[in-house]
Amino acid sequence: MNEQKRLKKTLWMFPLGTVGRDMMYNLVTNYLLTYILFTKGLNAAQLAAITAIMVAARVFDALNDPIMGNIIENTHTRWGKFKPWLVIGIILSSIVVTMVFSTNLKGWEFVVLFGIFYFSYSIAYTMHDISYWGMVPALSSDAGARDSITSRATLFAGIGGTLASIVIPMFTTGELAIGGSASVAYGVVALAICIIAPLFLCFTLFGVKERRDTEKPEKSGGFFRKLINAVKHNDQLRWIAVIFLIQQIGNGLILGGIGSTYVYLEFGYEGGLYSVFSTVGVAATAFLMIFYPMISRKIARKPLMNLMAVIAVAGYALMILSRFTPALGFAVLTIGYMGSNFGQYCYYLIMMISIINTVEYNEYKTGERDEAIIASTRPFMTKMASAFIVVLTTVSYMIFGVTNYTNRISDLESASASGAITEAEKLSGIQEIISGVDSAQTWGLLLFMTILPCVLMLISNFLYQKKYKLDEAEYERICMGLEKEKQSM
Repeated sequence: MNEQKRLKKTLWMFPLGTVGRDMMYNLVTNYLLTYILFTKGLNAAQLAAITAIMVAARVFDALNDPIMGNIIENTHTRWGKFKPWLVIGIILSSIVVTMVFSTNLKGWEFVVLFGIFYFSYSIAYTMHDISYWGMVPALSSDAGARDSITSRATLFAGIGGTLASIVIPMFTTGELAIGGSASVAYGVVALAICIIAPLFLCFTLFGVKERRDTEKPEKSGGFFRKLINAVKHNDQLRWIAVIFLIQQIGNGLILGGIGSTYVYLEFGYEGGLYSVFSTVGVAATAFLMIFYPMISRKIARKPLMNLMAVIAVAGYALMILSRFTPALGFAVLTIGYMGSNFGQYCYYLIMMISIINTVEYNEYKTGERDEAIIASTRPFMTKMASAFIVVLTTVSYMIFGVTNYTNRISDLESASASGAITEAEKLSGIQEIISGVDSAQTWGLLLFMTILPCVLMLISNFLYQKKYKLDEAEYERICMGLEKEKQSM
C-alpha cells in the first residue's frame, strides 16, 4: 500500500477507534461526581473522602503516565508497541467502570469500594490512552498529515464525547431516567458504553499500521534516564506542559460537575436541559475539528490563540449576562458557553500539536524521539488538571451549600429506586427542593464557573506567546535538519 493510500485509510480507522473511549472518558470525568452527588447522599466527611480519593488517584495516575509511556516505548511485539496495551487497557477499563456505576453500596462502604475501583480505573485507562495518542507520531512525521490525523482523531473524540453528553444526562436524570431512578439508569448507561468502547477500538487495532522506521536501538539507562533527559533538555516540553495544565484546569470546570449542578438548580432537574446545554455548547467545536488543518495553514498558531481569546472572553461574559435576561436565560447561557468552549477548544487543539511537535525537538537536541514518553505528557497534565478540578468543584459545592439540596434529592432517588414512592412523587419532591434554592448560591456557582476559567485561559495564552518557541517556521527548520542528518548517514 503506497503512502497516500495508507494515510487515507489511517485518517478513518485511527479516529474511529476513540469514539467509544471518549464516551467512557466523558462518563467518568464529567458525570462521576454528579452521579455520586445525586445518588449516594454522602455527608461532608464522606464527600471529602471521595474527593481525596479522586485527587490521590489522579495524581498517582499522572505520575504513572511517564512510567507507562516507558513500558510502551520498550514494548516490541509483532503487533507493534501500542496495540497490545490498547487491548489490555480498554478491557480492564470497561470492567471497572461498569462496576463503579452499578454498585448499590452507600455511605462509608461505598467510599471504601470506590477507592479500590477508582485506582484500578486510573491504571487501566492510562494503558490505552497513552497507547492511543502515542501512536500519532508513529503514523506520520509530515506536519500536514500529523495535523490532519490529530484534528480528525479529536473530531471523533468530540463525537464520542457529544454522544455521551446527550445520552447520559437525558436517560439518567428527570422524566426519561431509565428504570425511574438515577441509580438504575447510570448502571445501564455505563454498561452500554463499556460494551461500545472496545468495539470501536477495533477500527484502530485492525485498520492502522504504525511506521517502524522511527524506531531506534535502545540505549542503556532505562526509564529514569529518558525521563530526566526529556525534562532536562526539552525546555519546550516543560513550558507547553505547564501552559496546558493551566488551560485545562479552567477548561474542565464547567463540564466537571459545576455546570450540570448549576443547570439543575437554576432551570430544573431535567436531564434533557443539560443535554442541550452541553451539546450546543460543544457544537461549534465541530467546525474546528473539521477545518483546523485548513485554518492552521492560513493562520499561525500564536495569532490564532489571540483571536480565540477574544471569542472565549465574549462567551464567558454572555454566560454571566444570562442572569439578567430571565425569559431567555437558558438560551443565553448556552450560546455563551458555545462561544467560550469554541475558543478553549481551539487552545486544546493547538496545544495538542505543540506537545507532539516537541518529539522532533527532542530528537534534534538529544538524538532520541521518545515518542511514548513525550506523548504521555498530555494525559499526565490532563489528569493533574482533573485533580485540581475535583478539588475546586467540591470546594464550590461546600462554599455555596450545594449538598444541602443534593442530599435531599438523593434520598428521593433512593426511595424511588426501592419503590417506596412513585416516580411522579419523586419528581414533585425534587421540584419543591429546587424551588427553595437561594439565588445567591446559584449566582456563586455561575461566577465560579466563568470568571476562573477565563482568567486561567488568559494566563495560558500569555505564557504560550512568551515561552513557546516552536512556531511553524522553527518546527520546519528542525524537521529539515533531521532529514538532512538521516540522508547523510
